[in-house]
Amino acid sequence: MKPKKPESDPSNDLFRSRLDNMLNMRHELVLLADRIDWEHLDGKLSPFYASEGRPAIPSRLMVGLHLLKSLYNLSDEAVCARWVENPYYQYFCGETYFQHRFPIERSSMTHWRHRVGDEFCAELVAESLRVAYESKALRKTHLQRVVVDTTVQPKAVTFPTDVKLRYRALLALVQLAKDHDLTLRQSYVRVAKHALMMSGRYRHAKQLKRARRMEKFIQIRLGRVMRDILRQLHDREELRPLFAEALRKAGIAMRQQRNSRVKLYSWHAPEVECIGKGKADKPYEFGCKVSLTTTINRAPGGHFVLHAQALHGRPYDGHTLKGVLETLTQSTGIEPERVYVDRGYRGHDYPHPHRVFRSGQKRGITGTIKKELRRRSLVEPIIGHLKSDGHLGRNYLKGELGDKQNALFSAAGYNFRLLLK
Repeated sequence: MKPKKPESDPSNDLFRSRLDNMLNMRHELVLLADRIDWEHLDGKLSPFYASEGRPAIPSRLMVGLHLLKSLYNLSDEAVCARWVENPYYQYFCGETYFQHRFPIERSSMTHWRHRVGDEFCAELVAESLRVAYESKALRKTHLQRVVVDTTVQPKAVTFPTDVKLRYRALLALVQLAKDHDLTLRQSYVRVAKHALMMSGRYRHAKQLKRARRMEKFIQIRLGRVMRDILRQLHDREELRPLFAEALRKAGIAMRQQRNSRVKLYSWHAPEVECIGKGKADKPYEFGCKVSLTTTINRAPGGHFVLHAQALHGRPYDGHTLKGVLETLTQSTGIEPERVYVDRGYRGHDYPHPHRVFRSGQKRGITGTIKKELRRRSLVEPIIGHLKSDGHLGRNYLKGELGDKQNALFSAAGYNFRLLLK
């Protein structure tokens, strides 16, 4: 059921003081809370609630917690703990009186993210731009000349090796068989753990033949467990859907080679992709690609992130430009007149190529365009701030939906941090 609206009582409680009587009303969080259109955000959330049942958690509380989490680069647990101690956090989330207990369970934030999806998260980025317009920190003329670039959003996974993934697959299948009362001929858990340990020691000692022998040992045992489970599933068809995903991932982990087209890099996050960057410190990064759009000319409030989008499937940068600019035009209502990109967008698919200017381009570069093209690299420090001050440097949210939401939350938090200044 849709959450009830808080009752506005201007009178003071005899035994409690209102937060607006306790706090500094010129504090940055108080001013930002008064400028955000909470009613508009509540209306965007109304389709996610039923018409009957118990009233849901107030939408301002959930939205406010996620904005605070993005603003100060906190985890779910940390923002919930600070909310109880910080009266400014409580005022930002719509409380009238100081609360000594956190009103919800921490897991409600995860359930709420799964419910609203990524479309509502894009509304938070749009709301940050609307507040910037009203506070005159951003003008519409700045949206006519933009910079588009991509970066990698790393996932919270360890460095993948085939032997470790096969061992994890073996453990997962054995545990799943135990949970559903499938008796295996042998689990191989103890001997596989010893082989994994010896493989690491042999690799460290540069004894590669012995290391490969241990890795082959684990691969063979994983195949035995898979065949044992498949034989028993012939007689228990009701269990096949429960084992289908685990067997699929185990098959990929057991057979994958260097040149395999389909690879598994993490057991708990199969959506992780390997993206080669060619950098000396990070030749490869494991996560997904993210497209970011910002202004080429500095607005009074700074360089705001106009658009952010997670891109799965390792797309070529040039093939993403059309979709990114169409989404930007749809959300802001302004079609960019000039778009500045790097060399990775050579051969892009944007239908107006005369508006796109690429680094190193010589033809048609004169006057103001030449000066603005030299400023294209300003998007790099913005990406650095999104990774160091926000959550773009390490994504802890699960699945492809978590990748999309994390990129949007990071962009919204960056814009609101500029507004707090």
